[in-house]
This record gives sequence, C-alpha cells and structure tokens, in this order.
Amino acid sequence: MAQINPSILAADFARLAAEAEAVEGADWLHVDVMDNHFVPNLTLGVPVVESLRKATGIPLDCHLMIENPDRWAPQYVEAGAGSVTFHAEAAAAPVRLAREIRAKGARAALALNPATPVEPYEDLLPELDMLLLMTVEPGFGGQKFLDLVLPKIRRARRLIERHGLRLWLQVDGGVSAETIERCAEAGADVFVAGSAVYGAEDPAAAVAALRKQAEAAAARRAA
Repeated sequence: MAQINPSILAADFARLAAEAEAVEGADWLHVDVMDNHFVPNLTLGVPVVESLRKATGIPLDCHLMIENPDRWAPQYVEAGAGSVTFHAEAAAAPVRLAREIRAKGARAALALNPATPVEPYEDLLPELDMLLLMTVEPGFGGQKFLDLVLPKIRRARRLIERHGLRLWLQVDGGVSAETIERCAEAGADVFVAGSAVYGAEDPAAAVAALRKQAEAAAARRAA
C-alpha cells in the first residue's frame, strides 16, 4: 500500500498544529530538519518536534538534513519521532547510528542525495527500515522533480527485492499528481509531498488522491 507523508516544510509554520490536523488520513507527517550547514536553509529542531508530537496523532517522520547526525539523531527519537532519516553524505558511522535509532524504538532510514549512488550502500540495507532517495537537491521545498533519479529508484527496488527485505522506499522532492505515478512505477512506495498537499484547497483530499494514483501505478508495475 502506498504511503503519503505530507511535508510540513510547505505548511504554515505559525499554525503547525492546525496544519497537522488538515492532513487527516496521512500515513506520516514529514518533518524537514535543516541546519544551514549541510543544506543552505534553516528550519526547525527538537523543541518543535516535541510540540508536534503532542499536537497530532499522526506519527512523525523526521528527515535530518544536518551535519553530525550521529550526535543529534537520537534526540529526535527521544522527542517523539517514529522514524528518523539521516543522510549517507553526513553520517560518520551509519550502521552504528541506524542501530541506535532502532534501539531507542524508532524506524531508521538512510537518505541519498540525487548524485549519490545506491550500490555502495547495498550491504547496509538490512540495517534499515527505509531508504530515502532525494528527487531534488535537498534544502528547499517547491523544487522541480529530477527525472534522472528514476533509474536509481528502479535499481534500489531491485536491490531490496534481491535481498528479500521489507524495506520501505521513499522519494522526496517535487512529488505531485504529475510525478507520483512515475515514482511508483519505478518502485517507490512512500511519497513525501509538500506543496502538492498543502497548496491544495483540501489537503486531506489531496493526500487521498495522491495515494490512489500511486497505488494504481504500483498495480501496473506488478502486473
């Protein structure tokens, strides 16, 4: 089943509790954490995650676009994140970090930037619950989807299937009604959508519509 994770990067930060309620039916709420070092943008941190956890029943999917995730990622689990994603390009000891996140009770995920190949991380896949392939350069919402990542999604899906893993494959960046089917046909099953959800007149209906598109495309892939 396709999962839709609305990104609060596209929400109104002054009304985060209400914006979380507006996407009823979403599988996870995607929380982009940026430190103005790993990426050229600054968003939010642990205190906002703690507040969001109290304000919504939707589980939090925290995507850490930060330097030194080995130090900071465990704090996001403690703050209430149900899934914590760190970048391969930033982590010093990714296996140890994934195991620490899991030991604290959250799902562990590894993110790869568009230019980072998936193959060098094949041996790490069993240590993970999710693999995130960025479909834009990280740092800002509202960017145009990069079709060049589609072959990598296909290769990642083949690696997951080859190892018989129950690993979620997430895409993040430029996901919309125009692009989600291509991602699903390539093998993605978890979709982060920002402006495609929060820019809609009815965000909850947008979530449902995107899920329907993704599941139809996944069915075509399986046929």
